[in-house]
Amino acid sequence: MTDSGHIQFSRMDDVIYGKPAAQAVAETVVRLGAERVFIMASGTLTRETDEIAQIRQALGNHCVGSFEAMPPHTPRSAVIEAAKGARDARADLIVTIGGGSITDGAKAVQLCLANDITTVQGLDAFRPVAGPNGMMVPPPCTAPTVRQITVPTTLSGGEFSAVSGVTDEATQIKELFRHPDIVPQTVILDPAVARHTPEWLWLSTGIRAVDHCVEGICSPRANPYGDAQALKGLALLAGGLAAIKADPADVQARLDCQMGTWLSMGPLASGVPMGASHGIGYVLGAVFDIPHGYTSCIMLPAVMRWNRDANPERQALISAAMARPGDDAGDVLDEFIEGLGMPRSLSAVEVGPEHFDRIAEQSMATPWVPHNPRPIPGPSEVREILEIAA
Repeated sequence: MTDSGHIQFSRMDDVIYGKPAAQAVAETVVRLGAERVFIMASGTLTRETDEIAQIRQALGNHCVGSFEAMPPHTPRSAVIEAAKGARDARADLIVTIGGGSITDGAKAVQLCLANDITTVQGLDAFRPVAGPNGMMVPPPCTAPTVRQITVPTTLSGGEFSAVSGVTDEATQIKELFRHPDIVPQTVILDPAVARHTPEWLWLSTGIRAVDHCVEGICSPRANPYGDAQALKGLALLAGGLAAIKADPADVQARLDCQMGTWLSMGPLASGVPMGASHGIGYVLGAVFDIPHGYTSCIMLPAVMRWNRDANPERQALISAAMARPGDDAGDVLDEFIEGLGMPRSLSAVEVGPEHFDRIAEQSMATPWVPHNPRPIPGPSEVREILEIAA
């Protein structure tokens, strides 16, 4: 942990939890003075439940359009299509209901609307650039004025950050677009809506949130503000995920997971960079179409074991927060993930050693690998981690 730093707060207005989503969305729309609401929602939720219909009904004539076809990993082409829908509807607010790909998609749509981006190539000019301190910052651009409110149904946590992960289909690289105003104005945590989320998706994205906690705590740039949130978040997630595995109908455990996910983003949202688990995970997701929850299940224990000698005191905090004080953090995480029935190796998702060189090379270009607690000077070190995860 550094002796000096800079805590950056997001431009999110508020978080509403434990209230029915339709009611909370309608009340928030009135409070914000929005007149033309564009919905971006999970297609599965729309087709197989009445949750989206309830929100539409609560919004009444304020709902002016919708987009329900965002694929995993938020491809550029889908972002452009969604932006066209919102532009044609003359939307003044976006409401998202669904997982991280939809949340990230709406953040990117905000940038598209503000900067008249109408083609996939048009996004090139809005890639982040290196700032004076070496951190990535948005290039000069028009700030979004059409903001979003978000009802998340998974535990990836992207709704609490001002970063949008969008996949360039041409290169199969997931790029991070940034602007302080793309963070949702309001996040609504409703465990009742989330009960429709498939168990594998809920649990695996829960490990994604655990990954945020762990890499935030273990970062060389960790700070007391982020630590306090991440440690409490990790404890809530460890208890809540285990309880949901035992009883998927446990609404309080589901809310504990949501609150833990919110807290898990404390380090990242305040400027603490993630490490190699996130960096390698971005490549696995973009190139091999592996869900990001699964990438964390596979890579986090391996990264912790590879980092062990570089940060033993920090890793001890992880074990203690998960009620296993004194035990090896990599083992604690691996056993916890096994108990949830999640994949724990690259072979389990059919990624073999023949791909390791490509993964290692591309991982070096991600924004997170250079900030790993144990320095990673080149692809050979990434390959060592991949061999542990094989």
